[in-house]
Amino acid sequence: MKTEGYRVKVGKNVKLKNWKTDEDDGLDKSEGKAWTKALADELAHWQERLYAENKQALLIVLQARDAGGKDGTVKHVIGAFNPNGVHIANFKVPSEEELAHDFLWRIHAKTPKRGMVAVFNRSHYEDVLVTRVHDIIDDRTAQQRLDHIRNFEALLNDTGTRVLKFYLHVSKQEQEQRLQDRLDDPDKLWKFSAGDLEERALWDQHTPAYQDALTTSTVQAPWYVIPADRKWFRNVLISQIILETLKDMNPQFPETDLDPDSIKIK
Repeated sequence: MKTEGYRVKVGKNVKLKNWKTDEDDGLDKSEGKAWTKALADELAHWQERLYAENKQALLIVLQARDAGGKDGTVKHVIGAFNPNGVHIANFKVPSEEELAHDFLWRIHAKTPKRGMVAVFNRSHYEDVLVTRVHDIIDDRTAQQRLDHIRNFEALLNDTGTRVLKFYLHVSKQEQEQRLQDRLDDPDKLWKFSAGDLEERALWDQHTPAYQDALTTSTVQAPWYVIPADRKWFRNVLISQIILETLKDMNPQFPETDLDPDSIKIK
């Protein structure tokens, strides 16, 4: 699987209409699920190395429209990790205390410490997406914030935190079906919100905001546009990209002077 094909090129404008939401790379569902399961064992191994080394960290950003699959990604991909070495942050409407600071103040506190994986299930990009679509900030402020985000992610990279950003690209038709599924299934009804329909009505306004957000793709903090209509393919693709990144980080188990043969456990 050539994962580079899903990476947003640095310095390029993105037209989301040119990205297919239902791409499957020639796999079928059973192959994809089996591959994801196999990748989970490798992910667990490399996360253990990251945790043991305690010198680097990994930040995974998940962004999507409503019903795009962020929670499913956490369950089926991040679920491969040992919970002791990972934490999930979800950034919703800021509190009064958070609003009294700069927009990245609450974000920085949730970045991973050395040895850890952090997952942002929604992230600092909410402050250039929802705020922009609802005219809370103007275009000039949005562009300033995008510049601040680039610098913020560069700071993280310079201090040992690798940043991976995934935009789960779901079609309007697939979103409609998933929202309807929530209405039809009593066990999923709790996930439905009238606000989802309000945001859906603003679909065309969200698209250019996402396109601008994707321009923050850099070598150190790349964006990947993930075809998300097929959940199983979303899972295998994200698993593969995270694994490639961890291998590139190449965390090492710490050396020790301990001679195991000299120890007798009674």
